[in-house]
Amino acid sequence: MWIFPGQGGQKSGMLKDVPQEMIDRVKVLTGVELTDDDKAYQDSIQIQLGILLLQLFNIRQLKQAKQFPDAVAGHSLGIFAAGVAAGVISEDDAIKIVFIRSTKMQESYPVGYGMGAIVGLTRKEVSTLVEQVNSETEPVFTSNQNSELQTVISGSIAGIKKVLNLAKENSAQKTVLLKVPVPSHSPLMQSVADVLEKELSNVTLHDPSCTYLANFNGHAVRKVDGVKYDMINNLVHPVYWDTMMDVAQELGIDTTLEVQPGQTFTKLVKSKFPDFRTITMNNMNIDDIEFLLEKWKRG
Repeated sequence: MWIFPGQGGQKSGMLKDVPQEMIDRVKVLTGVELTDDDKAYQDSIQIQLGILLLQLFNIRQLKQAKQFPDAVAGHSLGIFAAGVAAGVISEDDAIKIVFIRSTKMQESYPVGYGMGAIVGLTRKEVSTLVEQVNSETEPVFTSNQNSELQTVISGSIAGIKKVLNLAKENSAQKTVLLKVPVPSHSPLMQSVADVLEKELSNVTLHDPSCTYLANFNGHAVRKVDGVKYDMINNLVHPVYWDTMMDVAQELGIDTTLEVQPGQTFTKLVKSKFPDFRTITMNNMNIDDIEFLLEKWKRG
């Protein structure tokens, strides 16, 4: 299974190996010049397009090495590269849709909103704390479920900080304000979903060539309609990553390959399923990856 992370792992210089023609293509399609530096990665549009492009390059590398996924799992932004890997959407259309997505996200909540993470409390416990804080003036919502005891919250920074403080008081192991400048995966993003629904109605999409694990419910999808729903509504729903991994195991998957940037989701997989074989493109070259995958296929 190929894993595609979302925002958070971006860093200056991450596009250094990406061919210039791919970077130029982004400018042709969107007008955005990717500068791949620390200043650029304070901007949601640069972050999302940069990560997408890096993942599209990784897909090209893997397919040139004659490697193809049995299943794909994208986290948030990662669903678009996952869709490319599964043959659902073209590279060009993915770039154009992610440009619209990131632009509308930034326009919707330019300041004062974001996401936080709580480790060591159950989702039910986090939801109880969120209910104590959530209000019209300081909205905050229970969001992504990355593991059984790692829950993300989304909304106003003021509301998030109050929930994080309550979590500490209730013996959370760790709380952190994430490097995501918008309230993703909450009802606050409905206006972005409305725009994506309109834009995707003009894009040619295909049934996935492999199993696609959906963010919005964690289930396996094998038809284009389920992937399209995920692409439109992904920002409104929590990402049920923990469920996605449970479903992957039920499908008989025992090997994961995480594309760049970072290796956060490989760590989550290893903590949940220690026997899984894992590869991260962040710290292995393509020749070694090809060798390992071929060796594991032979059994």
